[in-house]
Amino acid sequence: MKFVLASLIAFSSITPAVLAEDLRKDYSTSVMCSTSEYREEYVPGNKNSPGYVKTWNEAVQVPCSSTPRATARPPMSPAQQPLTTDTNSCSEGSLIGGLLGAGLATTGSRGRDRWWAIPAGGAAGAMLGCQIDGG
Repeated sequence: MKFVLASLIAFSSITPAVLAEDLRKDYSTSVMCSTSEYREEYVPGNKNSPGYVKTWNEAVQVPCSSTPRATARPPMSPAQQPLTTDTNSCSEGSLIGGLLGAGLATTGSRGRDRWWAIPAGGAAGAMLGCQIDGG
């Protein structure tokens, strides 16, 4: 009895591995996937009844592929690729806005306040001018 139990335990660890290998070989060669394909058929008409289009989805068996469909797409040409850098320059708007901001700060301030108001107005005008210019 002990011999039967010991041999059962010893062979039980080998048998599933052998069976799993056989199943994997069979699985890799016979796996089919199902996909749905859209179909149309035009039915012509005559002078008494107009033509129409019959539509349906048909299940089709295809071999399963290991690569996802998204990577199977052909690469895009450089003309089709989206722009990744901002090519919009706002230098003209910044210059004009800075000058106008500094000018407004000059006319609106007096005395010692003028020395900090001119650079602050120029910086604020440059930022505003850049945004207006489209940057």
